[in-house]
Amino acid sequence: MFWNNLTVAANFFIEIALELIVLFIGITFLVGLIQEYLPDETIKKAMGGRNKVVGSVLGAGFGALTPFCSCSTIPLLLGMLRAGVPFAAAMAFLFSSPLLNPVIISLFIILLGWKIATLYFAVTFVATIVIGLLLDGFGFSSQVKSVAVVRKGCDCQQATDAKSRIQRSAGFAFSLFRQLVPYLLLGAGIGAFIHGFVPTEIITLLAGPSNPLAVPVAAIIGIPIYIRAETMVPIGLALTEKGMSVGAVLALIIGGAGASIPELTLLSAIFKKRLLAAFVVTVFSIAVAAGCLANLLTL
Repeated sequence: MFWNNLTVAANFFIEIALELIVLFIGITFLVGLIQEYLPDETIKKAMGGRNKVVGSVLGAGFGALTPFCSCSTIPLLLGMLRAGVPFAAAMAFLFSSPLLNPVIISLFIILLGWKIATLYFAVTFVATIVIGLLLDGFGFSSQVKSVAVVRKGCDCQQATDAKSRIQRSAGFAFSLFRQLVPYLLLGAGIGAFIHGFVPTEIITLLAGPSNPLAVPVAAIIGIPIYIRAETMVPIGLALTEKGMSVGAVLALIIGGAGASIPELTLLSAIFKKRLLAAFVVTVFSIAVAAGCLANLLTL
C-alpha cells in the first residue's frame, strides 16, 4: 500500500513539476516578449495609469479573460508590477484570474446553472476590484519584495531587431525561473504528498452534507490541493453524486484554484508575510461566501 501511494505521489510530482516548469517558463517568456514590444509606460497607461479604480476594473477584466491556472498568473503579475501598473490593478488581476477564468465559470454553469454562475461572476468580479483597492488603501503595496531580474545591456541602447528581443525575453524568463524554481518544486512536492497519501474518503467525510462546517472545511482542504480546474469538473460532479453539498464542492474548487500550495510558495518569494496572509484570507472568504450562497440557492 505504501509503495503504491509513493508511486502515485512520485508520478504526480513529476507530472505537475514538469507542467509547472513548462508553463512558468513559457508564460514568463511571453511576458518578456510583450514587454519588449509594449513599453512599460504603455502597459501602465492601459491599466489605468494613476486612476486606481479604472486600473482595478481593467485588471479584474483581464484576469477574467485569461484561462490560466493560479501559478501561471505569477509571471504576469511580476510583469505588471515591474511595468509600474498600479498595485490595486495588479491585485485585482491576481485574484480575478484563477477565480473567474472561463473554465471555472463553465464548471459553475454545469453544477449550478446560468443564474448562479452569473451571480457568482458578478459578486466575485466586484469583490476583486474592491479587495485590490482596499489592499492598496491599507498600504499593502509595501509588502511586495524586490525580485531582481537580470537583463543584459543598457535599456537605452538595446537592439530592437526580433532576434535580440527574443534573446532578452528568454534571459528574462530563465533569470526569474532560477529564483523561483525552489518554491515551485516545494509546492509540487507537498501537492504530490497530499495527492498520494490523503484518501478521497477523508475529504468527503470532512466536507459532507452532515457537517455544518462543510463549506469552510472544504475551502481549507482546497487550498493545499493543487488540481487544475479542468480536472475538477468531473471530480466535482462525482463528489456531488456521492452526496457532497454543491457549496462544499465549489468552496473546495475555489480554494484550490485561488490559493493552491504551489502558488503560495511562489508568492512567498515576492510577497511579505502580511500580504501573503491577506491573500489567503481573501481567497478563503470568497470560497466560503460562494459556497454558502450556492447552498442557500440550491435548497
